[in-house]
Amino acid sequence: MTYSVAVSGASGYAGGEILRILAAHPDVAIRTVTAHSNAGQPLIQHQPHLRSLAGLTLQETTPEILAGHDVVFLALPHGQSGRYTDALAETPLVIDAGADHRLESADDWAAFYEGAFRDPWTYGVPELPVDGAKQRDRLVGASRIAAPGCNASTVSLSLAPGVAAGVIDPSDIVSVLAVGPSGAGRSLKTNLLASEILGTANPYAVGGTHRHIPEIRQALRAAGATGDVRISFTPVLVPMARGILATSTAPIAPGTTDAEIRAAWQSAYEDETFVQLLPAGEFPRTADVLGANTALIGLAIDRAANRVVVVAAVDNLVKGTAGAAVQSMNIALGLAEDTALTVNGIAP
Repeated sequence: MTYSVAVSGASGYAGGEILRILAAHPDVAIRTVTAHSNAGQPLIQHQPHLRSLAGLTLQETTPEILAGHDVVFLALPHGQSGRYTDALAETPLVIDAGADHRLESADDWAAFYEGAFRDPWTYGVPELPVDGAKQRDRLVGASRIAAPGCNASTVSLSLAPGVAAGVIDPSDIVSVLAVGPSGAGRSLKTNLLASEILGTANPYAVGGTHRHIPEIRQALRAAGATGDVRISFTPVLVPMARGILATSTAPIAPGTTDAEIRAAWQSAYEDETFVQLLPAGEFPRTADVLGANTALIGLAIDRAANRVVVVAAVDNLVKGTAGAAVQSMNIALGLAEDTALTVNGIAP
């Protein structure tokens, strides 16, 4: 069976990355691409690297145009997807790459976002530990999927195995992330101009204000955290177009051995294709995951500070967004999970 697909927000970075992956997918046909202000223009004008899709024209993003497909991807700014999801009730599978359906708590939504709270959808990070199993099990046959926030999934994948195994204390997490500006979308912003970011590193959303914080807490509670999940989260914008390098630390649970700590991550990810634990003493680079649906994780045990240190690298547009969305689609539709996705990055 070939599934007909529509992608909204197709002129943006996330929409473009979804299209790049789907263009190589043998089981889908990209029928419709939509945008807002760019409607009526050729897709190739905004995504010149997608040569195989040169025949597509951007249409208006309306429920009527999106309806009638087997799968709809919503790659829209936060707060905009919700206006379409109700109207797509007859669509078999809808995947939201925005934040509108990620959070389970209305209070969390009100604290970090604006607009109406929407019902939570199945979270699209298959490898996360959940109630002794994996989030993958919940994605099988799902009809509504919320793709993750890129920073949130990176930190959650970094720490969830330790939480699930009870080897770290999630009440005192510190995460510092080096992130590329593509995660902020394609809209013109002064602080993202090349002249503003080249040659410098700029912290932002400092002091517990970043919108991905409640998403991380939610994922770690699902992994088994029973008490407070407290995280000091500091992203830093660095001059690389793509990528996240997240360094997260948490206290070691009393009485836990070094072997038990490493075993928690090893057992969580040893059978996973797209999340890989590196050998002891090795740590990832963002360059190693560019273009890949891979999360690489390095683990250190700092006994002097009594903390576990986890360093994770992902491509924010692939494993952080579009790749996770397509991987989740594959699972929901009963296709091979790795269809159209690669573990191989691009170098140099």
